[in-house]
Amino acid sequence: MPPFVRLPFDPITRAAQLWVQRWGKGAESVPMATATSVMRVQQLLLTDYDAICARHQLSFARYEALVLLAFSREGRLGMTKIGQRLMVHPTSATNIVQRLAAQGFVERVPNPDDGRGTLAVITPAGREAMEAATRDLVGVRFGLGMLTGEEHEQLFRILRKIRVAAQDFDS
Repeated sequence: MPPFVRLPFDPITRAAQLWVQRWGKGAESVPMATATSVMRVQQLLLTDYDAICARHQLSFARYEALVLLAFSREGRLGMTKIGQRLMVHPTSATNIVQRLAAQGFVERVPNPDDGRGTLAVITPAGREAMEAATRDLVGVRFGLGMLTGEEHEQLFRILRKIRVAAQDFDS
């Protein structure tokens, strides 16, 4: 059973209609509905991703950290770099790594280049859990199997345009 009540109507479409009634047609009801739809899709996807990753004793956030470590040249990164690459606060990155370490999926080792810093190093168990979760996520096409290849590319371009405008990264 989904963790929400399934409605017999689209509440975002209904909100857009009410928006127009309250503030008129020129009151940006379509951008509101678009933004609300993006947020709702994020909620739906994260719920699915967390459920899939939970089969492997991971949350999606911890899975992302393991993927990041697996993609690194030596399977190890410092806390600051993990936070930057995952685009989360350093405290969140530390929390994620501490949980992974408690599970034996990463090892925390002193950074030889910085006596105060710590590196997270992916372990064989972490690599195994990450690979298994990846197979499951790919198996469901990351919850986006209803889109065609062209629609995936189009959606990526649109969302990237928003990220560029927000100066999310140097383009």
